[in-house]
Amino acid sequence: MSAQGFALFDTPIGTCAVAWSGRGIAGLQLPEPTAAATRARVKRRWPAAVEADAVPAGVQRALDRVQALLAGDAVELADIPLDLEAAPKFHRKVYEVARTIPPGRTLTYGEIARRLGMPHESREVGQALGRNPVAIIVPCHRVLGADGRMGGFSANGGVSTKRRMLEIEGAPEVGAGPLFAAR
Repeated sequence: MSAQGFALFDTPIGTCAVAWSGRGIAGLQLPEPTAAATRARVKRRWPAAVEADAVPAGVQRALDRVQALLAGDAVELADIPLDLEAAPKFHRKVYEVARTIPPGRTLTYGEIARRLGMPHESREVGQALGRNPVAIIVPCHRVLGADGRMGGFSANGGVSTKRRMLEIEGAPEVGAGPLFAAR
């Protein structure tokens, strides 16, 4: 994944970052505790990417949609061009299935494995989603354990961040009420 540029952007869950190449979005970094920590994480993940003052128009359109989704609008992101060339083929297949999950809905790791024709590979599905370089656009937060458990989440804040994103989207699986007060 050879990201050329990156930029930070504010969302209702904190300061995120996007990295892009000429092919599309190469990475989306969920918030770290501070904007400086988010920037540092991006520089470690995509060392060749240069921070840009302005983002290309297509990247800005993607950011606008991500921000709208995280503000509670039921926005589809499945058509945003991605650069996933560096991801293993199995991971790309998992990401394709995950991108079909609409806002406010969920699938289990096992359901994704079955859709791939590999019903015993739910653990591998989880591992692929744990390495998802474009969180939110590939909505790994919408994938749960077999009995509706949150499962893991590799972003800062872990499962609490996953739950918050599902709450914002109005997923019925998160019926216990808000974990977080509005920022």
